[in-house]
Order: sequence, then C-alpha cells, then structure tokens
Amino acid sequence: MTPRRTAASAVLLAVTALAACTEEERQQAVDVVASATAAAASKMAEVTDGIDAKGDVKAGPARADGDRTTAEITATNPAASTADYTIAVNFRDDGGGLLDTVVVTIDDVPAGQSKTGTARSNRTLSGATTADIAQALRH
Repeated sequence: MTPRRTAASAVLLAVTALAACTEEERQQAVDVVASATAAAASKMAEVTDGIDAKGDVKAGPARADGDRTTAEITATNPAASTADYTIAVNFRDDGGGLLDTVVVTIDDVPAGQSKTGTARSNRTLSGATTADIAQALRH
C-alpha cells in the first residue's frame, strides 16, 4: 500500500471511530490530541543544538501500566562522545490514528552504547495501541 493510501486509510478509520461519538466527545478527543501535539512540538523546539537522530532510537511495544500506556524507548549513541536524546513519541490506535504524543528525554547515553527511557501517555488510552518515534534529536 502506498504512503498516501495508508494515510488515507488511517484518516478514514479515525473518522469512522469518531462517528460513533457525540459531537462533544469528538471535539474533546481532537482537543486533547492537539494539545499534546503542541506541547510536544514546543518541548522539541527547546532543543537548539540537536541533530536528527531518529535512526538512533527505537520504540518497544506499548503496554498498559495502570491508567496509562507506556513504551520503552531505546537510544543507541553512535557518536564518539556521550550524548543526550530528546524524543517525541506517538501513541497510535490499531488503525494508525494518533491518540497521544509525549516527549521523553534520555540523558548521558555513553558513546557506542544504549540506554532506555519510558514514554508514558498523558491520558488513559483504550484498545490496541502502538508507539512510534515521531522525532529524535541527539544533543
């Protein structure tokens, strides 16, 4: 499936899921995701000396943890010196729809080694959920 078709399918699934909600519930869901996305973008913008490091970072499976969803995030530092990572993580439903976005910081990753951190959703997420890396900066 092409990226355009995949994106269109994800949007259709999200719209279909929201169709079962009241207008107020739909708007609340949209507002929550928009707020989380804006907060994550703002936090990522605070990193002024970072370089794109999305290839250095992997997200583990999403899991329920009490009333939140978590995923272990692993940063592997290929640089010659210790580095910090600031990572935007998306939580998505099984149709690819965006449910939440969070920022994880993993500090002091030694050169040539890996270190983990935990992404924790801002709110309760229901149903099958996956985590993916939206953006990662090494600094």
